Amino acid sequence: MYENFYEMINTPFARNTPVTELYESPAMADALGRLAYVADRQLFAVVTADAGCGKSTLIRRFSTSLPKEEYIFLYLSDSKLTPRWFYKGMLDQLGIESKFYRGDAKRQLQKEVEILRGVQKKKVVCILDEAHLMEKETIEELRFLLNYRFDSMSPLSLILVGQAELWDKLRLQRYAAVRQRIDLSCVLPHLDRAETERYILSQLAYAGGKKEIFTDRALDDIYKESTGIPRRINRICEKGLMYASQQSKRLIDEHLVRYVLEHEMLGGES
Repeated sequence: MYENFYEMINTPFARNTPVTELYESPAMADALGRLAYVADRQLFAVVTADAGCGKSTLIRRFSTSLPKEEYIFLYLSDSKLTPRWFYKGMLDQLGIESKFYRGDAKRQLQKEVEILRGVQKKKVVCILDEAHLMEKETIEELRFLLNYRFDSMSPLSLILVGQAELWDKLRLQRYAAVRQRIDLSCVLPHLDRAETERYILSQLAYAGGKKEIFTDRALDDIYKESTGIPRRINRICEKGLMYASQQSKRLIDEHLVRYVLEHEMLGGES
């Protein structure tokens, strides 16, 4: 494998790269700061990005940044999430057996969160991933959840994370009551050319071994083809390393990148 050829001790451009080793762009750092504020103030936020632009990375970084002695982190990702399963999913993660009916489960959740806040002095942060796929009924249920007030604060931090079309959905008139409750929103943009290079170099630094593998022109073509989407960058670089090692090439230039793009990338990859 190419790891041996390039004398690497870790595999770069992989999904399981430790969160501490992941490149943090300025936009990512800004989003993390904003989400920390949301968690502290128990606000309602929306995070959007194009597919492959780092939403999962942001969630991983954010969840590990929350002090466990201060926060309870809940995560749900289900495109067919109904209100009942929404409450059940949250209660399951809190170790509570959910009652069958939605109203009963909601009251259970509210009571448990009140105990966590009032007795254990912990704040609850709930992330709903793939939120752009949520059904109308579930989106509308968020309004009733956020309406509940123990005092002047919201009962929990709620963060919707989804692709850019999530805002297209939230802008519909039927969701005006939910949209008006959003306290903060942030967008993860594509990486620019300089950030793309820093992203690739950070992956190679994590891998160890030889670091100067891609030429400047190769990096230009990787950026142009990937449009700065990290997931796409990963795939191009991985294919490039595989092909170059098979050809015993220590350096990946623009010609090799073009060959990989034309012959090694599956049609429709994004």
